[in-house]
Amino acid sequence: MSGKLGAKLRRARENLGLTQEELSKAVGLSSEFISLLEIGKRAPSLDSLRRLSGFLNKDIGYFLQEPEDNFQSLRQEKKLGKEALNVIRRFQRYCEDYLRIEDLTQRRAEPAPFFQNASAERLALEERKRLGLGDEPIRDIFSLLELNGLRILRQVIPETAKIAGIFVFFDAEQAGFALIDASRPLGEQHIAAAHEYAHYLKDRFAGPILDNPDVFIDEYLPLYHPREKFAQQFAYDFLVPPRKLKHFVSKELHARSLHFEDVIFLKRYFGIKTVHMLNVLQKQELLPPHRVMEFREVDHAAFERSLFGEVGAEELPGKARTKLISSARYKTLGVSAFQKTAREKS
Repeated sequence: MSGKLGAKLRRARENLGLTQEELSKAVGLSSEFISLLEIGKRAPSLDSLRRLSGFLNKDIGYFLQEPEDNFQSLRQEKKLGKEALNVIRRFQRYCEDYLRIEDLTQRRAEPAPFFQNASAERLALEERKRLGLGDEPIRDIFSLLELNGLRILRQVIPETAKIAGIFVFFDAEQAGFALIDASRPLGEQHIAAAHEYAHYLKDRFAGPILDNPDVFIDEYLPLYHPREKFAQQFAYDFLVPPRKLKHFVSKELHARSLHFEDVIFLKRYFGIKTVHMLNVLQKQELLPPHRVMEFREVDHAAFERSLFGEVGAEELPGKARTKLISSARYKTLGVSAFQKTAREKS
C-alpha cells in the first residue's frame, strides 16, 4: 500500500504546484521523509498522515483506499471522444497481453531506476552513462527502451483522437508501458519515445499520463504541467547529447556559421525531425534565433530530397502500414510462450 499511497501523495502535492520542500515545511516533516513516502520506501504514521491530508485538503481515506485502475483513470479524462477511447482500449489489451506473456515465459523486464531530483539535462547524461551509450546516436530507441523496462506499442492513431503518446505504470508488476502514434514521422516517434521514457524514469508513480500532440511543440509547452517541459528537454538531450553536438559542430564544421545543409546533416545523423534539430541547436546556442526563424521558412523536405533523394525521419509512414506495430521483444516472447504452451500440452 505504501507505493500506492506515495503515488497519491505526489499527485496531490503536484496538483497544488508544491515542491517536496514546500510541503515538508508546511506540515512539519522533513523533505527527505516526504521523498521516501512518495517513492514507497516509508509508510507514514497516523499523525503524519493526518498532517498531510489536512494540508492537502484530502480525507485520510483518500490515501488508504485502493487506487483507480490506470485505464479507468485515462477513460475519465475530460473531452475524450469515441476514437480516443478506442485507442485506450486497444492499448489496454496490449498491456494485459504483454504482462501475461511475460508471466508465461517468466521473463519480466528489469525496471530502470527511479529518479526524483535530477534536472532533465543531468538525467539524460546519467541515463546515457548508465546504459553505456557514450555520445553516439541511438539507432533503435524502441528496442533500447524495451530492454530497460518501458514496453512500447506503436499504433496508428486517428488525428481526431488527439493522442500522441500515453504512459502507464503497473505498480504491482513494476512494469512501464508507452503508446506512440505510429502515423507520425519516424523522427517525431523518436522524440515521443524519449519523452515517455522521461515519464517512466521520473513520473512513474504520478498516475497514467496522456500526452496530446501539442505537448511535443515547444511553443505550447508552457501551457502544460511542468513535467512535460522536463520530459521534452530530456528527450532532446537523450537523443542529441550536447557534448557530442558541440564537438561535432566545432571539429567537423569548424565552428563556422551553420548553413541549412549542416542542419539537415545533423538531423539525419541523430535521427530526429528538422524542426526538433533547430530547437536543439537554438537551446545549445549553436544557432541564433533569427537563423532558426529563417530556416523554419525553408521547405525542409524539398531541400533534403534535393541533397539525398529522400527525407530521413521526416516523411509520413505509408498508408499501407499496419495499424499496430508490436515490439520485437513482444513478438519474441510471444513465440516462446506459444512453444512453452505447446510443450506442456504434448
